[in-house]
Amino acid sequence: MTSTGDVVAAPVPLVDEGPDPQVWRIVWAVLVGGMAVLFDTTIVAVALHTLATDLHTSVATIQWVSTGYLLAMAMTIPIAGWAQRSLGSKRLWMAALALFLVGSVLASLAWSAASLIAFRVVQGVAGGFLMPLMSTLVIQASGGRALGRVMSVVSLPAVLGPILGPVVGGLILQHLHWSWMFWVNVPFCVAGLVLASAALPADGPARRAPLDVVGLALMAPGLVAVLWGLSNAGKADGFAREDALTPLVTGIVLLGCFVAWALRRPGRALVDVMLLRHWPLASSSLLLFLSGVTLYGAMLLLPLYFQQERGTTALQAGLLLIPQGLGTFVSRSQAGRLSDTVGARWLVATGFAVVAVGTAPFAFADRHTSDALIVVALLVRGVGLGIVTMPLMALGYRGLQRSQVPDASIITRIAQQVGSSFGTALLALVLTSTIAVAGSATQLAGAFQDAFRWTLVFTAAGVLLALALPGSVPDAATQASPTGSAARTPVR
Repeated sequence: MTSTGDVVAAPVPLVDEGPDPQVWRIVWAVLVGGMAVLFDTTIVAVALHTLATDLHTSVATIQWVSTGYLLAMAMTIPIAGWAQRSLGSKRLWMAALALFLVGSVLASLAWSAASLIAFRVVQGVAGGFLMPLMSTLVIQASGGRALGRVMSVVSLPAVLGPILGPVVGGLILQHLHWSWMFWVNVPFCVAGLVLASAALPADGPARRAPLDVVGLALMAPGLVAVLWGLSNAGKADGFAREDALTPLVTGIVLLGCFVAWALRRPGRALVDVMLLRHWPLASSSLLLFLSGVTLYGAMLLLPLYFQQERGTTALQAGLLLIPQGLGTFVSRSQAGRLSDTVGARWLVATGFAVVAVGTAPFAFADRHTSDALIVVALLVRGVGLGIVTMPLMALGYRGLQRSQVPDASIITRIAQQVGSSFGTALLALVLTSTIAVAGSATQLAGAFQDAFRWTLVFTAAGVLLALALPGSVPDAATQASPTGSAARTPVR
């Protein structure tokens, strides 16, 4: 979204000219700080039972340690673009990272469930600024050059967080006090602040940017309501629950009203939804939604499968997920390089197909399935996830103006967030509804098989939808218009 007084910048190039060394300094600076936020969520997820016991409360109450964080993040993501225009990129990044540091220290010192939930909300507010800003900073610094390679580095904690987080959390819970789950954030935050101070370019004078108050009043609670409804839909009775259906409907209505409001205020809305006319951004956002389902939804199923069906401990379940992380680590860099030269379409379609191959064994597995087959399947699945995510995260920014990047970051972040919440809710519902009537080990295995088959359905949909992505990377002659709007004729 171009604010009043902006100098129109050149569009993000569509060709790979390679970033300069200063860009890599910025990449590593934000990567270190961002790792604290991305690992924090998945580390805490494995500790809810321990927290409920130590803080003398119910699991239903302690669940708000995760839910409160998620909803606070959802409240602040929509205003990240406005805050960046008002304060400047460097000031906002360092202020948000400092706030996350404060929230982490306070959470480690929490004396009750209520205090821990409150401090997690502080972390969530900071994370809501940091997550979209992380992508915005590096895309704007790179000028759109070598987007695939840059995003393959920036997205590393986002990809590995769900894999390594449970392992780190399990090790902490087994050998240390739960408060260390928050103390581990402190070195990342401190190092991130030092690196950002040295590497991020200085901001100009702070200026007053108009805030779309009506848009904020519609979008922020709408997004919160949708995510709250989805978090409740994973429980018994699913989407028929009043505390799931009512927030979902309310949230969808509010978001619909925001879209109608934003369409009447081009260039002045809280988030420029007109950017979704730009096919690379629209298509990548849709596929990022599906990748959120296949990654985070399955990340709910896999630890439960290992613990309930194969009898492992939480730590053993986390260790068994390492092959998936290794597969992602191996494939992400090459996928990023290829997306800069051959485009996203066939890479993403291939990636979803590989994810399907790696997921298929779980749709037929039981407690007697070979450990070797499980490990190989997870490795293959990880390779596919790396191939999928890298091109998609780069594609959405191709052909956009520099001033449009913050809003594009918000849109893609929301797509991932809602996709992961939807996938978790749907697969939790499938699993719990089947387990509720399971009376034998065979029926329990069938419950997991059904849930993994749903994952396969979404993965197959990803293969088909990927074929509609833009094809090979076009040359500079077909890049976006320099007038400040996205390309009117997207490349297919």
